Amino acid sequence: MPALTRRGRIMIGVGVAILLLLLVGPRLVGITTDWLWFSDLGYRSTYTTIFWTRIVVFLVVALVVAAIIGAAIYAAYRSRPIVVSSLGPGDPLANYRSAVSARPRLFAFAPAVVFGVIAGLVAQASWSTVQMFLHRERFGVKDPQFGKDIGFYAFDLGFYRMVLSILTMAVIIAFVANLVTHYVFGGIRLGGNGTPGTLTSAARIQLAVIAGTFLLLKAVGYWLDRYSLLSSGRRAEMFAGAGYTDINAVLPSKLILMAIAVICAVAFFAGAVLRDLRIPALATALMLLSSLIIGIGWPAVMEQFSVKPNAQQKEAEFISRNIAATRQAYGIDKANVSYEHNWTSVPPVPEAVNSDTATLSNIRLLDPNVVSPAFAQSNSLRNFYAFPKQLSVDRYKVDGQIRDFVVAVRELDPSRLDDNQRDWINRHTVYTHGNGFIAAQANTVGSVGSTTDADSGGLPVLRVSDLDTIGSPDYQRTAPIKVKQPRIYFGELIARNPDYAIVGTDGAAKEYDGEGRQKYTHTGTGVSLGNWFNRTLFAVKYADRNLLLSSVINKNSKILYNRDPRDRVKSVAPWLTVDSKTYPAVMADGSIKWIVDGYTTLDRYPYSQPTSLQSATTDVRTLTAGQTARVQLDREVTYVRNSVKATVDAYSGKVELFQADDKDPVLKTWMKVFPGTVKPRAEFDKRLDLREHVRYPEDLFKIQRGLLLKYHVDDPKEFFSGSDFWSIPADPTTDSASAGSESATPTPPTPGVRTRSQVQPAQEDVQAPYYFTAAAPVDERRPEFQLTTVLTVRKKSYLAAYVTASSNPETYGKLTVKVLPSNKQYIGPRQAQDRMKTATTGVRKMLEGTVDSTYGNLLTLPVGKNGVLYVEPLYTQSKNADSAVPKLFGLMVSYNDRVAFSPTLSGALRQVGINPEEVSAPEGTPGQGLPPVAVGAPAPTTPNAGRDDAVKGINDALDALTSAQQSGNFKSYGEALDRLKDAIAKYRSLPN
Repeated sequence: MPALTRRGRIMIGVGVAILLLLLVGPRLVGITTDWLWFSDLGYRSTYTTIFWTRIVVFLVVALVVAAIIGAAIYAAYRSRPIVVSSLGPGDPLANYRSAVSARPRLFAFAPAVVFGVIAGLVAQASWSTVQMFLHRERFGVKDPQFGKDIGFYAFDLGFYRMVLSILTMAVIIAFVANLVTHYVFGGIRLGGNGTPGTLTSAARIQLAVIAGTFLLLKAVGYWLDRYSLLSSGRRAEMFAGAGYTDINAVLPSKLILMAIAVICAVAFFAGAVLRDLRIPALATALMLLSSLIIGIGWPAVMEQFSVKPNAQQKEAEFISRNIAATRQAYGIDKANVSYEHNWTSVPPVPEAVNSDTATLSNIRLLDPNVVSPAFAQSNSLRNFYAFPKQLSVDRYKVDGQIRDFVVAVRELDPSRLDDNQRDWINRHTVYTHGNGFIAAQANTVGSVGSTTDADSGGLPVLRVSDLDTIGSPDYQRTAPIKVKQPRIYFGELIARNPDYAIVGTDGAAKEYDGEGRQKYTHTGTGVSLGNWFNRTLFAVKYADRNLLLSSVINKNSKILYNRDPRDRVKSVAPWLTVDSKTYPAVMADGSIKWIVDGYTTLDRYPYSQPTSLQSATTDVRTLTAGQTARVQLDREVTYVRNSVKATVDAYSGKVELFQADDKDPVLKTWMKVFPGTVKPRAEFDKRLDLREHVRYPEDLFKIQRGLLLKYHVDDPKEFFSGSDFWSIPADPTTDSASAGSESATPTPPTPGVRTRSQVQPAQEDVQAPYYFTAAAPVDERRPEFQLTTVLTVRKKSYLAAYVTASSNPETYGKLTVKVLPSNKQYIGPRQAQDRMKTATTGVRKMLEGTVDSTYGNLLTLPVGKNGVLYVEPLYTQSKNADSAVPKLFGLMVSYNDRVAFSPTLSGALRQVGINPEEVSAPEGTPGQGLPPVAVGAPAPTTPNAGRDDAVKGINDALDALTSAQQSGNFKSYGEALDRLKDAIAKYRSLPN
């Protein structure tokens, strides 16, 4: 072959260098910018721990695998025959032998290095498995079969499996490499044309030893398989974990196969010494036959002919194990869940219902999933500010009492910038942040909104909204929520289009901060752009030359990126699974912080039921949340703990992690891996302002709700039959909610009335849980912020149970399940919805063609110990899409087989027999009776006889309309409809 010229060698070298730069350069840039980002946040140790763990795992695995494969190749080459007989002039191996003999080291070690590098790259991704093994904690709970601590399954078994997989893979490749080397160099001859095949002693010994080693590893695998049986899915349709067949057939078969594997390994080692391959051949045949008969045939026969005909009896013990393990793994055992059986078996006492101040005075009128346009219409201020489609619910003290608030922050939404606002300067240096915290008391509206054109009334009462008032002394003295730093640099919307902002440029400040205000300069932290090295790195990272050429950037400039609160928490704590929801809260120092819930999870908890995170946490609200919606990854877990509460400062982006569960061994393990990154429980307990705003997380509650459908049953026989299982009801505000419910009567769509499913069809229409403040399950006199849901009888619409989780600091995480008696039926949400819609047919017909209407979320409220109250708001909005704002039109109420509709909640309660006037004022609140503002009445504090008469006229007309409809008297129905229109017109004529 012609020799390369010097110029050619230089050109090849340059090409290789450019190729390496293109392949490795972006990775190096990413590593460096990540280092700068973690350093800026104060989590450098997290980054270095992960980085060096990956490097060490890569090197160890690469060296071990390369050594095993290299040794096999080297041994075959060194023991090659001195004289290799040629197969003739057409010998295809002659050229290979000549090439290898010319560079023996290259051909010996190059394959070993390649396979070693590949194995190392694969193994380094399992850095978490290695770290969990090295820092493992004990659970203090033993499995019921082998008596091993659960920590063995959580931390040890996965590591042993990883090591065994690496060694098995290396031995298999080593066997193939040794075989090929012997074949190339004549140690193995296949024979043919009357010539017998040959096998040198060295080839026989080496191949036999490698094969025997493989069988020993196989024996170890059979031993570990015993423990993996406790996560078996043989009867996954009924329960998880090892069943009767697994313990009585599969487990013994694993021990038998392990013994056979050891015997076969000895046979191969003996074959190397005895120079007889018949013994290893027989051993191999025995191994294969045993695997088929003992490993597959025997368990299948036992399952089919012994277990299935007597499954209820034979599986009872293992179902009990599954129930106990699942409850412990998901925190739904008796230590965390209390049951109140035969709830509603005794009729509610009117006096007890009327005096249930904690519930009745906190009934939520504002649906956070509906009223976002009302926030946007009055508080967006500019085209580039926006609110998420679904708002959040939190609680704050008002006059010494805890009240629910619908809250949001006014964020910058880059997708709303106009064309002339999208140039590089505006997008990255001018429009950098949102501004403002917005809060509306959830049990209050500005005035009754019963108007057919929805032009007035029914709007949220914003307690915090105007930027100018935030800095006023009166606001800081009297406001229930005291915001001192309203600027939002980190949030959900601002990170929807992954981008960056350049801030802190003193002397060239261009940040927009509101009309008529001075330009603002961010004073928080950020990655510095004050040197050309960093500017070059980020110019390469974002492929944006403006970062190098712009004169706006100076020595004080900083870059902000990765601005979604959940992404920031996930980045600094990659071992966490974060909740799909986050919400803003105002702390005691006036700062706004995003609160993010973090979970520790395991995928191999013995006997625990596997749960798909995505399926368990998806509901109507998840799929209609718009572009800010987050859906969990589609992976299965068998253990979940809400062990970490994280905060992300909306201004500075600072991330803090707090230990919320000091008993979780998984979190303790990770705290040992990353010391100092999670603040201990004592620090969390000191943060009273944070504890007052933590909520029981939705995703965990949905997972637990899905498991309680079955795992509330104690008796394994009842569990097997499924006779007492429950269902999650479909969202009653969707037209598809009745599908699959045998007792539900489908309700046709109402013209002019939009349900949320009509706005955006949902793939999963199960009802979402909801937050509100109501009477504590164990103390009706004490209000408690709760996350609640209802469950129905399996495949029926009748109410079966009411589940609530406390978010109060004193009782946080305690679940209460109120179980209805099984010997009677009580209407569920869908049936209550149907009845209320039927009772308000006249009102809805009046709205047809005039406005669009939307049903709010249907709340199920326990009142007075044994009463069940259903409340659902009805919103109207103009048909003009540009100015359409949902406003409260009225309330639908169902209680004790009575239904009502009224512009005010107090009026609706009276119609169903609950007298809000008899409700005693909360302790410490002056005056008697339920405050009008707390039941959705008009905001004015002075009596208004004209308004009261108008409201009474509307209620009387509604009663007449209902009576006429039930009697079928069309003449009376028409007269009542006219009276209703006149009454509403009279109300509209009143001054606001």
